Amino acid sequence: VDDIDIFKSWFKENNTQDIEVFVPDMAGIARGKVIPTQKFCKAEIKMAESVFGQTISGNYIEDENNPEDRDMILKPDVSTLHPVPWLKEPTASVICDCLTKDNKPVETSPRRILHNILKLYTEKGWKPIVAPEVEFYLIRPHSDFNAEVAPPKGRLGRTDTTKQPLSIDAMNDFDPFINDVYAFCEKQDIHIDTLSQEMGPSQFEINFLHDDPISLADQIFLFKRTVREVAILHELHVTFLARPISKEAGSALHIHQSVFDNKGKNIFSQSDGSSSKFFMHYIGGLQKYLPEALLIFAPYPNSYRRFLSYYCSPVNLEWAIDNRTVGLRVPTSDPENRRIENRIAGSDVNPYLALAATLACGYLGIIEKIDPRNPIEGSAYELPFDLHRHVHASIEAFHLSKAMREVLGNEFVDLYTDLKENEYREFQERITPWEREVLMLNV
Repeated sequence: VDDIDIFKSWFKENNTQDIEVFVPDMAGIARGKVIPTQKFCKAEIKMAESVFGQTISGNYIEDENNPEDRDMILKPDVSTLHPVPWLKEPTASVICDCLTKDNKPVETSPRRILHNILKLYTEKGWKPIVAPEVEFYLIRPHSDFNAEVAPPKGRLGRTDTTKQPLSIDAMNDFDPFINDVYAFCEKQDIHIDTLSQEMGPSQFEINFLHDDPISLADQIFLFKRTVREVAILHELHVTFLARPISKEAGSALHIHQSVFDNKGKNIFSQSDGSSSKFFMHYIGGLQKYLPEALLIFAPYPNSYRRFLSYYCSPVNLEWAIDNRTVGLRVPTSDPENRRIENRIAGSDVNPYLALAATLACGYLGIIEKIDPRNPIEGSAYELPFDLHRHVHASIEAFHLSKAMREVLGNEFVDLYTDLKENEYREFQERITPWEREVLMLNV
């Protein structure tokens, strides 16, 4: 059956008049068009390729590989066709891949970057499986951007500013919101598993069921959009900012990852159940190359504020079994489920790029047979700071990385670093409330 016939049948069955057609940009934001379904089924869909050179604030950077600001062709992925449950009128959405006029992939598209990394695994007869965990804060709606963010009032009519990790009652305070999140996710085939209260006030973590990386990146992309819309319906806001509240825990996106062969066997384990050389080399690759790729896991100046709360966020690249103080945790499991949890990324990342980067670092470790350091015992919180301390250092490391250029492509690395440099310059131009309060009349 042709894809267009599947679309037509779905539109008719669901009485759908409009469809949101979009791609994830460099920030992981949906960029696209709303199209009547009749036109969608007849016309070729185009959009400016420069969308991938758009900063988080909406500015465009100069792209030497696209001086003419050319169009690209959007190819809808029918497997991502879903309803948009928060809209009153029956509306669908679909995620698109991006092609040039010569029918070649647009190599700066984040979804394409992940496809390219998975192709490297496929060529070796391997299939990565991932299971992300995404943290976020519920916050009180406000329009004063100089004011500190505050937790919202729950159903009891009070604001709880205390730390209540894993509290069932704290979650129940926002039960109507949580119920709608689950309901809207189910309608979009977003396979979320457990939900728990995290370290910060009104901070939550959602665990996703393990699956193919493209599927999980699509689900996280849709989930972020969904949870924001649900919050609005409940007169709340949601933030995935890495460190939204001073002196509180940051929000992370932890990535559990393993690799299977064509027979469905976990290559991280040997036949006797012990860890394999692939497992050790994968960890070695993460330890060696995560500093070069850190710009993807910590893409904004605010991302590095999360690392300041190091009792809630590992700032090292050590590994250990069942130890949450390390950046690379190996959960206790049976051999079939042996995996590595990358705990470095913030929840502000683009999920496609974060999954691509962590899988790329592990892949390089296997190919180059990089031995990891010995696992540590006890707490790693007091170990030396292993990561870059600010975004400018990460921009430079990413730009100069031969390894990242090899696996992610020169065109992408150049465009991504130019975009991040533009965002950093804009950030540097802003005078902060601290400067006005502390420095203005005292220096």
